[in-house]
Amino acid sequence: MSTDNVKELRNKPSPIHRPERNEELGDFTTTWRVLPISLLATLIGVVCAFVALALLRLIGLFTNLFYFGRWNTALVSPAANHLGVYSVFVPIAGALIVGGMARYGSERIRGHGIPEAIESILLNGSRIEPKVALLKPLSSAISIGSGGPFGAEGPIIMTGGAVGSMIAQLFHLTSAERKTLLVAGAAGGMSATFAAPVAAVLLAVELLLFEWKPRSLIPVALASAMAAVVRRYILGLGPLFPVPAHPSFIGPSGLLGCTLAGLLAGVLSALLTLSVYAAEDAFQHLKLHWMWWPAIGGLAIGLGGLIFPQALGVGYDTIAALLQGNVVETAIFGILLVKWFIWAVSLGSGTSGGVLAPLLMMGGALGGLEAMFLPNKGAGFWQLISMGAVLGGTMRSPLTSIVFAFELTHDTNVLLPLLVAVVISHGFTVLTLKRSILTEKVARRGYHLSSEYAVDPLEILFVREVMRTTVVVLPAANMLSEIWPSLRADGNQRQRLLPVVSPRGDLVGVITRGDIEKRLAQNGEAALQSPIGDLVRTSAVHAFPDEPLREVVYRMVEKSCTRMPVLDRATGKFLGLVSLNDLLKARSRHLEEERRRERSLRFKFFAAAD
Repeated sequence: MSTDNVKELRNKPSPIHRPERNEELGDFTTTWRVLPISLLATLIGVVCAFVALALLRLIGLFTNLFYFGRWNTALVSPAANHLGVYSVFVPIAGALIVGGMARYGSERIRGHGIPEAIESILLNGSRIEPKVALLKPLSSAISIGSGGPFGAEGPIIMTGGAVGSMIAQLFHLTSAERKTLLVAGAAGGMSATFAAPVAAVLLAVELLLFEWKPRSLIPVALASAMAAVVRRYILGLGPLFPVPAHPSFIGPSGLLGCTLAGLLAGVLSALLTLSVYAAEDAFQHLKLHWMWWPAIGGLAIGLGGLIFPQALGVGYDTIAALLQGNVVETAIFGILLVKWFIWAVSLGSGTSGGVLAPLLMMGGALGGLEAMFLPNKGAGFWQLISMGAVLGGTMRSPLTSIVFAFELTHDTNVLLPLLVAVVISHGFTVLTLKRSILTEKVARRGYHLSSEYAVDPLEILFVREVMRTTVVVLPAANMLSEIWPSLRADGNQRQRLLPVVSPRGDLVGVITRGDIEKRLAQNGEAALQSPIGDLVRTSAVHAFPDEPLREVVYRMVEKSCTRMPVLDRATGKFLGLVSLNDLLKARSRHLEEERRRERSLRFKFFAAAD
C-alpha cells in the first residue's frame, strides 16, 4: 500500500473545540411513571396505618392475656403483674410459640425486621411472601406481649413492607418500582406507629431505599404522610412523649456536654451491637435446633423481669418517665443493665421484635446517669439527647435519629444539641465498627452493602472526555485487497472494532478483524475484490459525544457490546471510539480525587535583594 493509504488508515478526526449540550439531560431521571406509583403508595399508606393499629392492639391483647388473664387490647406494662415467680415462665411460653411459628411457618419472621426488609430489597426483587405479612406481626405481638424487651417498629416495618410488596406484586411493575412500594409500606407503618412521618421518610432513605431519587422519595413521602393523617383518626395525634420545656440556648457548657454525651452514646452503641452478636455467636455453638433458642432467650427475659420488671415489654411508659425526669437512680441502673442483658440475649436467640424502643430506653437511662454530673438544662434534657445519640450511633442513621427525637417530643429547642451529640455518636461507631447492628445481620448471611451515597462518576463525565480520536478507520469505497495486507501486517491489535467511513467522513458501518477473517475463510480470494462498504455491519450501536458515560454503559449492557463508534449528533460524522476500557478513566479520575493529596495554595516569601 502507498504511504497515503497508510495515513488514511490512521485517520485522526478533528478534536471537538466546543462542548455540545444534550437538551435531553436533566437534574433527575424521574418519569411520569411516578404518578401511578404515588397513587399506589398513598393507598398503601392508608392500609399500613390500620396494620400498625392492629399490631399495637395485638401487643396489648397478648400482654393482657399472658400476664393478667383478661381479654383487653389496651397497651399495659407487664411490670404490674402479680404472678410472682411464675412470671419467669411467661416469656418462655411465648418464645416456644414464636420458635414453632418460625420453623413451621416462615424462618423470615426471626429477627428484628429491618435486616429482613433490606435482604428482600437487595436479593429477592422486593418480593415478600404473603404469609410473612401475617406471621411477622403475630409472632412479634406474642414475643412482646409475653414480656420480650422489644419495640413494635421493626415488625411494623417488615409487615408494612410485606403489605406494600404484595400490593406491588398485583401489578405489572419493575423491581425498582416494587422496592419503592415495599419501602412506602415500611415508612407508612412507622409513621402511624410513632406519629413521626418525616423521620419515617428519612429512615427509608438512610436504611432501605439505597438511592436518593424523586422516583422513590415522592411515593414514600406520600405514603408516610397519608399514614400520619389516618393515624389522627384511629390512634390520635402526637407527640408520643411530651417533655417539659427546654432552653433555646444551652451555651458553650451545654454544647461541651452534648459532645461528651455523644461520645458516651457512641461507646454504648458499639457495646450494644457487639453484645447482640456475641449472644448470637454463643447460640450458634449450641447443639439444639434454632427453634429452641428463643426459649433460652425467654428464660433470660423471665429472670431479668424478676429482678427489674420495668425492663419487660415495649416500655413506652418507662421512656415517658425518663423524659420527664421521674426515674430514680436505682431504676436508671436497672433499665440500663437488666434491659441491656435481656435484650441482647433474646435478640441474639433469634426471636421476633424491634430495636428502636429498647435503644430509646437504654439511651434515656444513659442520659439519666449523665444528668447527675452534666449542667442542668431542664428535666429530661440529657435523657432526650442520649436517646437520639444512641439511636443514631447504633442504627447508623443520624438524620433519622435527630428528626425522630424531635417528632416524638415536638421540642424544637433540642435540634442543635441533638445534631452535635448524634453526629459525634455516629462518627464514633463509623470509625470503630465496620457494620451497624442492621448490616451485620446481612453480612452474616454472606452479603455486603454500602450505606454511603455519592454521585456516580459515570454520570458527570461525558463521552467526549474519554473517547479515543486517534483510531484506525477504513474507507468504504476501497477494496478489501487494498487494506487487508496493511491490517494483517499491523502489529497493533488493540483496536478490534474498525469503523468504515464515507469520503465525507460519515460512518457507513463497522467491521472487526474477525469479520474479515471469517469472510476470507468462506469466500477465499474472491472476498478480496469486495468493497469494504459491502462487508460492514450497518446497524452499529453508536454513542454521541454529549452523552454521559452512564448512558453508554447501559447501552453496552443492553446490546452486549464493549466498544462503539462516536458520531456527531447533528451531522452523523464519525468522531472517535469509546470502549469499556475508556470508561475506566472515569473511575481512575475518581480514585485519584480520593487518594491524591496535594497543597493547592502555597505562600512564597521572597527576601529583599541586597
